[in-house]
Amino acid sequence: MSASAVHSLWTTAAPIEKIDAPTIEYAQLLPTLIVIGAAVVGIVVEAFVGRKARYYVQMFVTVVALVAAFAAVIGLAAGGHASTEAQIVAMGAIAVDGPALFLQGTILLTGLVAVFTFAERRLDPQAHGNQVDSFTAQAASVPGSDGEKAAIKAGFTTTEVFPLALFAIGGMLVFPAANDLLTLFIALEVFSLPLYLLCALARRKRLMSQEAAVKYFLLGAFSSAFLLFGIALVYGYAGTVSYAGIADVVDGTVQNIDPALADTMGNDALLLVGGAMILMGLLFKVGAVPFHMWTPDVYQGAPTPVTGFMAAATKVAAFGALLRLLYVVLPGLRWDWRPVMWGVAIVTMLLGAIVAITQTDIKRLLAYSSIAHAGFILAGVIAATPDGISSVLFYLGAYSFVTVGAFAVVTLVRDAGGEATHLSKWAGLGRRSPLVAAVFAVFLLAFAGIPLTSGFSGKFAVFKAAAEGGAGALVVIGVISSAIAAFFYIRVIVLMFFSEPKPEGPTVAVPSPLTMTAIGVGVAVTLVLGVAPQYFLDLAGQAGVFVR
Repeated sequence: MSASAVHSLWTTAAPIEKIDAPTIEYAQLLPTLIVIGAAVVGIVVEAFVGRKARYYVQMFVTVVALVAAFAAVIGLAAGGHASTEAQIVAMGAIAVDGPALFLQGTILLTGLVAVFTFAERRLDPQAHGNQVDSFTAQAASVPGSDGEKAAIKAGFTTTEVFPLALFAIGGMLVFPAANDLLTLFIALEVFSLPLYLLCALARRKRLMSQEAAVKYFLLGAFSSAFLLFGIALVYGYAGTVSYAGIADVVDGTVQNIDPALADTMGNDALLLVGGAMILMGLLFKVGAVPFHMWTPDVYQGAPTPVTGFMAAATKVAAFGALLRLLYVVLPGLRWDWRPVMWGVAIVTMLLGAIVAITQTDIKRLLAYSSIAHAGFILAGVIAATPDGISSVLFYLGAYSFVTVGAFAVVTLVRDAGGEATHLSKWAGLGRRSPLVAAVFAVFLLAFAGIPLTSGFSGKFAVFKAAAEGGAGALVVIGVISSAIAAFFYIRVIVLMFFSEPKPEGPTVAVPSPLTMTAIGVGVAVTLVLGVAPQYFLDLAGQAGVFVR
């Protein structure tokens, strides 16, 4: 092409129109902005604050940020953003409505309690005169190498876990509130990447911890790829990534078709395959069968405080996103997705309950129990009624605190090699340390869904919603699964209270007030939601309306 031709192209180009600046409603996004801002501050602290003071500064920044963000959520809810003032903000990217605020509040409180277990420094014996936590002294050094030994001797600690946790929580806050598929994907990556790192940072059993992180990362990358591919196909189908726009095309109410997409728009094959792939990405995060294979290995290998945080908060965020996708984007496809979700829920409940019976490690047992719980929550998702939404919100709130509390108790039972997670070590724990065993028994009974615990209220709400939504057969299978699951929970209780303690058995470490707070909050929530759940059920009911 000659120079004159290029020149003529340049001169005849149309004048560039003014690019409008985006309008961002900062007040409605305040909870997320506080958490992400604090995470950035945490990184700056890592760079500029001396090693001795770093732990205290990070702890202070993290706790203040989570409390402030929770206060912001309460403020938004009190201002009517959960009901009458619900709206789509940030140029259509994020929904501020009842379910989003309820789940964000749950994630922030769960995160706050989990951060207390992150900061625990009294459980391990002192190394070279320094108090140590659950995380490796120097993440970059090879396990067992001279570099690692030198780092332990120097008293190094990995305080980056606090900003990493804040980034994860920030992503989780956006995930259930995302109102277009790209925001959903970005939020998924923002909370997944810090979790992959956190899983690799265990102080004891470092190789196992790194193996868990690699498994989680590889499988998580696969699930993200499926999600992205699904987003591309759904975009080809609808010509937009916004939830409302896709829902309009699904319902057939869209009028103006982009000529570039006229050939593919409305092609149902794209919608079904793309929708299935997006669902796969979300079901992986939830830990539903057949996308559950990472759960037991990662739960067992990750540092126990991280396992508790991940098990509780990730489930809340992922189920929130799943609910919004199915109820806002794909209600017109209900006849297509319900049978599939029926199958997933049934297999998830039964496999989680049956395989858990064979487990000999307490963390793996809790992992399979969390898979079974994913199945129970899916029963509420399948209800496809307003009661279904509110029952799932209530169940997630109840389940998350029980989970963090249970994993906090697991960190207390120790022998020479660190945490004693093998079930045989827990024999006779009730005689050696009656209080710890009793607290763990409360959590196990809540997992089993025994009356007067939050687990019973949650299961009852979810099964009731499913039965009223026409999924009666699912409820029957759910009750059978609960009965199977109750067997292995009660087996652990019997093991703790009715078998003889071994002389070389583990000891129960006396925790600092941080872990005591985490466990205390777990017990309190479990009992309050079990004995007097009505106020919280009403709260979930009021919060159960998605903004469109």
